[in-house]
Amino acid sequence: MNKKFAKESYTEMNELVLPNDTNTFGNLMGGRLLYWMDICSAMAAQKHSNSPVVTVSVDNVSFKRSIKLGEVVTIQAKVSRAFSSSMEVRMEIFAHNLPEGTRVKTNEAYYTFVAIDEHTKPKKVAELMPETEDEKKLFDEALQRRELRLILAGKMEIKDAKSLKQLINSAAAH
Repeated sequence: MNKKFAKESYTEMNELVLPNDTNTFGNLMGGRLLYWMDICSAMAAQKHSNSPVVTVSVDNVSFKRSIKLGEVVTIQAKVSRAFSSSMEVRMEIFAHNLPEGTRVKTNEAYYTFVAIDEHTKPKKVAELMPETEDEKKLFDEALQRRELRLILAGKMEIKDAKSLKQLINSAAAH
């Protein structure tokens, strides 16, 4: 199976927040942002897998600042780790106020996708090769996030979560 770099999956998407995208307070609706994030992160996963993908999980979405009517939303996504057929995609979201020339990070999140073949069966994906220190850190931590997702979904027993156990034992030792 081929190996790919995280930068090969990098995807950036921009959206202008219009009145139809906002709530009664003039802020971007969370559901609209999640929809845009799903599109952007799916494109990153498709770049990595060279195949269609389906969303498996959405987690760790943190809303740090509201995004206002008239601001431009920039979503940056790339694969942080690939497993057998699944891929974790990390996103950072920024709000740009173009007249003021400001750019503020508003959100970050992790989505998980599974690559599928022409029969909608899971398909093996290329191994991810992290290059930068940030990519290596995200890559290493992805296994812990994956184990936690599987435990919460009832697909893994806590006793089998080796990476999470190491993290907990390490934290307890300090």
